[in-house]
Amino acid sequence: MNFQQLRSVREAVRCGFNLTEVAHTLHTSQPGVSRQIRELEEELGIELFVRAGKRLTGLTEPGGHVLPIIERMLLESSNLRHAGQEFVAQQSGLLSVAATHSQARYAMPVAVQEFRAQFPNVKLHLHQGSPKQIAQMLIDGEADVGIATEALGDYPQLVALPCYRWTHSVIVPPGHALLDAPLTLEALTRHPLITYDTGFTGRSRIDEAFAQRGLAPNIVLAAMDADVIKTYVQLGMGVGIVAGVAYETERDTQLRALDAGRLFGINMTKLAVRRGNYLRKYVYAFIESFAPTLTRAVVEKALGDEAKGSHYEI
Repeated sequence: MNFQQLRSVREAVRCGFNLTEVAHTLHTSQPGVSRQIRELEEELGIELFVRAGKRLTGLTEPGGHVLPIIERMLLESSNLRHAGQEFVAQQSGLLSVAATHSQARYAMPVAVQEFRAQFPNVKLHLHQGSPKQIAQMLIDGEADVGIATEALGDYPQLVALPCYRWTHSVIVPPGHALLDAPLTLEALTRHPLITYDTGFTGRSRIDEAFAQRGLAPNIVLAAMDADVIKTYVQLGMGVGIVAGVAYETERDTQLRALDAGRLFGINMTKLAVRRGNYLRKYVYAFIESFAPTLTRAVVEKALGDEAKGSHYEI
């Protein structure tokens, strides 16, 4: 048994059982991939894949049982390499962080600045995406840390830790009618609304608030980030609903903000890592820079509690 055999099985599943694509991913030949899979099956004494002629069409029942074990073995082999690298190069390496636009633009800059000052030889890669895309990047090993409000707690492969609470704000141009009266959901329904796309930055709480009151908001434009929303509010296309942190008094001089926490409730931003993944020293340092409550001791305890099936909160 060798790791190339294990990689061939894992990639066969990830590539939809297309061995040509597997060969390309592993930089080898298709016959070589087939041979690796066959040799592993012979050693284990079971067939891992359902076949139609020479094509793979799915996992057998034993294959479905073995796949998680293969995933864990490959993850631990990666952890072993990282452990060695940890002692060879304590202050260098690569940190990959995946975050939504709102987190990358408004919540992360101070943490990134502190991290770069502390670890100048660590290359920092920032990836932006939807919460579901961020979760998948973590699961696939493309990111070490993921930051978002939505979705991260929904994946059993991930350990999601609470970072900070925030509320939405309603933004309007100066002199807007909403500035002269108490802010209500009913008042908002009388105006065209511009807010986040479904699945982004607490949009689910916005939808739930209107639905619970039996109201139908007139959402004329949905976007993935607050900068786009603010631009169209300034153009007079509607009333914006954004994360409170996205409104900056010094920069957004052509806008005014009303706190909407009473209407849409409190949101929680979460930071996630893949369960079982080896975290280098500088990963813990970045996590603590972003969320000071998440010290290395707290994160390690959370990872240990999650492994035991416990629910973790701060």
